Amino acid sequence: MNKNNDTLPSPIYICEEELLEKNLQLLQYIQDQADVSILLALKGFALKSSFELCRKYLKGCCASGLNEALLAYKEFGKEVHTYSPAFKPSEFEQISEISNHIVFNSFSQLELYKNKITKHNSIGIRINPEYSSVEVDLYNPCAINSRLGITKKEFISYEKYQDIIEGFHFHALCEQNVDALEGVLENFESNFSSYFKNLKWINFGGGHHITRKDYKVEKLIEVLKNFKKRYPHLKVYLEPGEAIGWQTGYLESTVLDIVSNGIQIAILDTSAECHMPDTLAMPYKADIRGASSNPSEKKYSYRLAGNTCLAGDILGDYSFDKKLVVGDKIILEDMIHYTMVKTTTFNGINLPSIAIKKANGNIEVVTNFGYNEYISRI
Repeated sequence: MNKNNDTLPSPIYICEEELLEKNLQLLQYIQDQADVSILLALKGFALKSSFELCRKYLKGCCASGLNEALLAYKEFGKEVHTYSPAFKPSEFEQISEISNHIVFNSFSQLELYKNKITKHNSIGIRINPEYSSVEVDLYNPCAINSRLGITKKEFISYEKYQDIIEGFHFHALCEQNVDALEGVLENFESNFSSYFKNLKWINFGGGHHITRKDYKVEKLIEVLKNFKKRYPHLKVYLEPGEAIGWQTGYLESTVLDIVSNGIQIAILDTSAECHMPDTLAMPYKADIRGASSNPSEKKYSYRLAGNTCLAGDILGDYSFDKKLVVGDKIILEDMIHYTMVKTTTFNGINLPSIAIKKANGNIEVVTNFGYNEYISRI
């Protein structure tokens, strides 16, 4: 259904189709210029109602388990690449039936499932290049003692499986520019390039912040072209998640109450804990339309808080030009990637509705949530 802003449910995620397509067009440009394939990482962006648009530009999806693989297979309809730190025996047969690429996290997992691989599966293993410039360990796949990927020291079993393995996969970035990729590649090639002659493909993973304004797109194309010149027999994949949904929409919420306890506190119908968990985990502070993240910059200061019973459900302190009143709309910017995919119904809080803003300005509400989603999770 199409609605105007006055009749929209609250809270609600609104993805702006024009902005999404702009990101996709940039990714298509990179694919064309560098002769690589870019996949949609569902762990970062899994908005099913946008798939019709996304599949026009992207080669397929990468999944982290059965449910994401099924989403890619049933709703996206192109290549399905599935990796998991450990596959469940009860799910692997179905995964193998619908996946084009299957990437194992260890040689022991490959040994366990090698006889259940089908003819159409191209098998890869995840490599830990043991290099990363990611500063937050929670998001660092190559942190010390990481469980993700096989290190050079643990690579002694490769020869046993070299006739099965067709590709290497690494993931070492988190919202970073191309210079970080260059560092990873240097380490990756130094440790593992001697094995490339037996392979068909390399997957450069995610964390490439390609659609950010300061990202060095032409430098990325140069890096990719040079890699392909060194190894012309290898097909190259990238699988960004945040780059697809980066700055493509917002979360709109409503002020429910304003209380005072030394400071003014605006309680919203959204929640950092339930709807934007990176706010608490990173920590991360969202930009708010018309407000300053500096609580002293503008005339009226408020702490914005969620509507759960969690004491720390705080979005942050902000300042505004005008006083907030009950019923005011608060628009949290850039809330499409790594938000919808992480939402919970903790404390019985409803999940935000989801909408697509069309190029003509119409807003189409595609999903509403309520009690059924809460009860189905407990």
